[in-house]
Amino acid sequence: MSRTSGPLLDVPVGYRIEDWELTGPIGAGGWGSVYAARAVADGTPVAVKLLRTDVLAPGQRASLDELVRQEVRFSQEADHPNLVRTHAVCTVSDPDRPELDGAIALVMDRAERSLQDLLDATEPGEPVPNAARVLRGVAAGLMHMHAAGWVHGDLKPANILLTAHGDVWLADFGLTVELEGTHAHMPPLGTLDHLPPEWWSQRTDARGTVVRPTADIWAFGVLAHQLLTGGLHPFMGATARARALAAQSYARGTAPLRLDDRIPEAWRELITDCLAPDHNSRAPHDAAAVAARIRPLSNDARRGRRVVLPAVVAALMAVCAAVAATLLPGDDDNTGSQRDRSSPSAASSSSVPVAAGAIPADSDIPTALREPITRAANRCTEEEITPVVIAALLKAESGFDADAARPETDEYGIAMWTPSVFRAWAVDGDSDGDKDYMSPPDAIVSMGGYVCWLGQRFKQEGLKKDLPALVAAGYRTSDRTIIETGGVPERILPHVEKVRGYLAEYSG
Repeated sequence: MSRTSGPLLDVPVGYRIEDWELTGPIGAGGWGSVYAARAVADGTPVAVKLLRTDVLAPGQRASLDELVRQEVRFSQEADHPNLVRTHAVCTVSDPDRPELDGAIALVMDRAERSLQDLLDATEPGEPVPNAARVLRGVAAGLMHMHAAGWVHGDLKPANILLTAHGDVWLADFGLTVELEGTHAHMPPLGTLDHLPPEWWSQRTDARGTVVRPTADIWAFGVLAHQLLTGGLHPFMGATARARALAAQSYARGTAPLRLDDRIPEAWRELITDCLAPDHNSRAPHDAAAVAARIRPLSNDARRGRRVVLPAVVAALMAVCAAVAATLLPGDDDNTGSQRDRSSPSAASSSSVPVAAGAIPADSDIPTALREPITRAANRCTEEEITPVVIAALLKAESGFDADAARPETDEYGIAMWTPSVFRAWAVDGDSDGDKDYMSPPDAIVSMGGYVCWLGQRFKQEGLKKDLPALVAAGYRTSDRTIIETGGVPERILPHVEKVRGYLAEYSG
């Protein structure tokens, strides 16, 4: 089951709810807490979702009751091997535990884990194991739902469950609605990363927001891109809101669709159709058509993948460069910092060719920073954003000083982040669970996401000439400043010239 964030109810192991006994927590989210459980009669494993009612206003309680009734009715009417089943709905009666008294308990099939768990365990850029089989199961479940006249409404990795036997179940039907002709109404809720662009312009009235089956098709396209790239979203942005804005720019025709180059061509075509920019252009690609197209692609999520040589070579050369830098004569500091490139030994220390944009072995870029710099660049789909571009930006911003600070302008760390701006773009670059602008890996990988977005913004506005200079100026000021100026403002030219100089130095 999905291990989502949120406060769990304090329910002891062994707690009985009618014919089921809770055996331990699984996770919690906005809709409630989920527990592993078993049937008292025969030990059959199940999952129990507990929805608190003690903190709800009367109107909220009525809405919750309606959502539960809808979820149960859907589960009874739309039985399918790729849909999780709800076996029972109970109301907890326990006056001694006010937080539990009156809670609604949904007893459901129990899975081993969610697709989100699988994505979290997959290396970014790599397809999840058995990605095609999982997508085939999701498409089959969607096809059955749509044929029965229902829209899921919240299709995302956390709502797709996987069993130890390889079953794929669509789950969490709290926002699932029944079609009334061509559309239905649902509460103005959902997961920003998987909502179609038209959702933002739909009018919301007393019945809710209009939703159609094509909303699930859009969510499937996002999901497929995530599965085939180890979790990468098809729209650039460090936050869900930023990615939603990027999707809206694409839908308006002011930005192209840029899918990850590592996705095989046939899958790219399918995802592109699912991510058609509006309902009308997406309508021909219904769930049945998507399911039919997936069948011949079952072995193509890994076999036959297109190899992107520049990215692969750049990553490999960066690793080689990091090793070589520790072996170069005359460098007692293995961080590689402050190397004097004007000395004869520095000029002749290496004759090994490197891929365009990769970090040269004999540069002053600290060895410890080369991997996060390369990783930051390789996450960007804009070919101009290379490792040496990000290195030049860092050198101009801080001289690679992790403790750099300009308190008078509220800028700190190796990437000179303003803390409030960092929070909007923060990425955990060192996988320690924290996002800290004073941590070089966090700061560098977050910088990569931001400058990649700047590059996309400038291209949307027709500013394509000398993109590294534009993103250097945009990073020091803002995207709006560069767009309104139509290029690099004169007051930023000295800084941009520094970046250009370091870039020329690192590009050899």
